[in-house]
Amino acid sequence: MQLCGFPAAEVEFDRAGELVGDRGAAVRELAADPAVTDLVVLTHGWNNDHLVARLLYSAMAGSMRAVSGGLPGRRIAFACVLWPSRKLAGLEPDAGLPERLDLLRDLVPGQRLTIDAAADLVPALTVRATARTAFAAALLSVASRGADDPEDASTQLFTLPGGTVMDRLGTTGFADAASHLLDFLAYYEMKARAGEVGVRGLAPLLASLAGPKVHLVGHSFGGRLVTAAANARPAGSVATLTLLQAAFSHHGFAADRDGRPGAFRGVLDERVVTGPIVVTHTANDLAVGVAYAIASRIAGQTVSALGDASSPYGGLGRNGAQRTAEAVTAELLPVGGSYRWRPGVPHNLLADRFVRGHTDVCGPQIAHALWSAIAAS
Repeated sequence: MQLCGFPAAEVEFDRAGELVGDRGAAVRELAADPAVTDLVVLTHGWNNDHLVARLLYSAMAGSMRAVSGGLPGRRIAFACVLWPSRKLAGLEPDAGLPERLDLLRDLVPGQRLTIDAAADLVPALTVRATARTAFAAALLSVASRGADDPEDASTQLFTLPGGTVMDRLGTTGFADAASHLLDFLAYYEMKARAGEVGVRGLAPLLASLAGPKVHLVGHSFGGRLVTAAANARPAGSVATLTLLQAAFSHHGFAADRDGRPGAFRGVLDERVVTGPIVVTHTANDLAVGVAYAIASRIAGQTVSALGDASSPYGGLGRNGAQRTAEAVTAELLPVGGSYRWRPGVPHNLLADRFVRGHTDVCGPQIAHALWSAIAAS
């Protein structure tokens, strides 16, 4: 398989992180090629199907091909990860409660009867407090456990009474509260799934590879997936980690976030990454902040600058790594610009000039940053 002239292979995981099809043989064969010195693992975020992921990978590889003829003595290849992610209904302008309920049914198919029971309560949400409480309680009961943490207020979500949750989320009414709750639960399930695929799927696959340097590149929830995989790998096993508008907490790499480390602090403490950790972030990315604005309401926050770098709840793709003393503050540079990378630490690249939105991650400036990081490894 070729991707814009680069050797490439696909690998697919199911929702539990199990390999699908050839069980990773194509990627192992690619990594075993003695001519391949660097394996770039590309991971998509929320998408409707594999076609969208493949278009993303083709665009990224094409941009890398366009901005550089390669590196002397180095030959890169791509491993393209496919995993069952879904686009959040809250990012679709015409999505209503039926679409949001359908998405949750798809994300937790074993809980359809409970979700249907919650759907039956929708007409009564505006008139009966007991219906609102029962609606929230039913939906909260279907969510996976184990991914709740204080970084996105999901811990509070599962301990507050259902009526309180609905009251805090109802900024313009209880239909609005129901939408926010469904959006957050969809985000929560995608967050849990990305972590599961990273730890149970990608990390073991990486452990089975021998030969090339490994460069992990994740967009959106794919950023969480590759970071979870890195967090499960030993010191020195990843050459670079690139997080393009990543959808996880801006405190993910923090040494101390209110008395506890960030979820992925181990990547830094264990020196998993030998080269730079690249983080693009911009206020132009409205999508990555959706869940964190809801989290702030769940926690009862009334901050004026909701989701910014000073907020308890904010996304890496908007603000970069926060409360992380090692993090380097820099900008995404034009093609030809010179980066000063430091090994093993996050580089918060302010991307306002070149990244116009959440999915705008295939530009030549990002390709140049990727080439530069690979060269520095």
